[in-house]
Amino acid sequence: MKLKTGVIIGLLVLVALAGSSFVVLSNGIHNSTQVTIETNGTEVSVESSSWLCPAPKPMLEEMKIKALSDVEDADSSLESIQTDMQNIASKYNFTVTVKVTSQFGDNQLPLPATVRGTSMVPTLKDGQDIVVLKTSDFKVGDIVVAHHPEYHLIVKRVSQINGSQVYLTSDNHNVDVSSETRVVNGVSQVVTVTKTPLNTWLPKTNVIGVVKVY
Repeated sequence: MKLKTGVIIGLLVLVALAGSSFVVLSNGIHNSTQVTIETNGTEVSVESSSWLCPAPKPMLEEMKIKALSDVEDADSSLESIQTDMQNIASKYNFTVTVKVTSQFGDNQLPLPATVRGTSMVPTLKDGQDIVVLKTSDFKVGDIVVAHHPEYHLIVKRVSQINGSQVYLTSDNHNVDVSSETRVVNGVSQVVTVTKTPLNTWLPKTNVIGVVKVY
């Protein structure tokens, strides 16, 4: 008799829970889950940790595509990625907490990049792939990637930090002298062109992160 009573009570509890779930969904209250984004800078996987309320596969696929795009975006941040994932989840009637994990640790965001030019030779070569850890925590001697108002993204070494400014320099100190043919007032002339590797002061906030893999 006790066994039957327990079964009946158990069934009643299950029915009550099922009814509650129906009410929650019918009232439009979002399901909740944690989403973990794992990335090495070039690949991304997205997983949901909830077994009681698993995230639908289309939602995770959409998150994966957007997360990869965000990781490759120099201007993205941990906060912007979390917001993007939350916006996608809301379309599927979900609320999510988002954790990013990478080779640098939890909630540490990598950025893949490719070197263009020879200003950091011999340390970095033209065409070399690098991975940047997005961070505002850098010191003199670090190689960093930063926004430049004219040259867009640059990779340089931190030589000085003065208040809110940082002085970025090239490892390559060679001056490149070459000749070019230019048309001046309708006449072709051979001119000497001197190219000096860029050294520049920039706001510290222009630094995206530190080069960790090269």
